[in-house]
Amino acid sequence: MKRRVIGIVDYGAGNHNSVFSTLSSLDYRCHISHDVSALEKVDCLVLPGVGAFPRAMAGLKTFKLVDFLSDWALQGQPMLGICLGMQLLAERSHEDGLTPGLKIIPGEVLPLKDPRWHIGWNSLLRMHRDPLLEIDELSHFYFNHAYAFSEEKDFQVYQADCGKRFPAIIRRGSVVGLQFHPEKSQTAGRKLLKQIIDGLCHA
Repeated sequence: MKRRVIGIVDYGAGNHNSVFSTLSSLDYRCHISHDVSALEKVDCLVLPGVGAFPRAMAGLKTFKLVDFLSDWALQGQPMLGICLGMQLLAERSHEDGLTPGLKIIPGEVLPLKDPRWHIGWNSLLRMHRDPLLEIDELSHFYFNHAYAFSEEKDFQVYQADCGKRFPAIIRRGSVVGLQFHPEKSQTAGRKLLKQIIDGLCHA
């Protein structure tokens, strides 16, 4: 069987190496790149991220990736956003002012409150059933963020179960966003990554 090729989008910031290592260990061929001509040849794009929304969007603009990513999603091609990468899918973010996002999934990114930062392991609360995103209710995933996606639940598949509610997994067609870090979530994270990528590529 041909190994699937994963394009890890490089916009000058983010946890590319840890995502690369985890996906490679799952037997995917991975390329970290900001070159559109290289990324357009992959089976699935992964948009990782740590850091600030405005800087990330500036990086995507610098490498002329904004239109490419929007067109990729519009064409129904598989894409996975991780942590900040999920937030970049939104219409806009209120982090350090107001910054337009990729506008791939309707919604905006707002600061967390009480407490201001969310770090640690949490289980997920199912909002609606999605065959691609079946998760054992005992599974826990690692979060580390101060902002979260906000939308009217149309695209929410799971919320975080941590005393406050915000989207933990969103999906719109061939695009999935994970607010947590699956690459840091041990067995549960690895299982979910493979499930999502293989499922999207088969869809």
